[in-house]
Amino acid sequence: MVQAYILIQTEVGKAAEVAGHVRGLEGVDEAHDVTGPYDVVVQARADDIDALGTLVVARIQRLEGIARTLTCPIVNI
Repeated sequence: MVQAYILIQTEVGKAAEVAGHVRGLEGVDEAHDVTGPYDVVVQARADDIDALGTLVVARIQRLEGIARTLTCPIVNI
């Protein structure tokens, strides 16, 4: 199991809408609109790093209103 935080920059005024759409995706545990350099912070999980990549690239990045994402896998040191 791989977990990650996905930081999303949205188009102006789209944060709440994007967070709502992202919350409905399988593999997404939480999605919150926030202030700062990113507009939405997502906590997600997947079976492996390839499945996480598929979630981000094929499902999240294709949503309307998303300008950019940054994926931060969680590591246990």
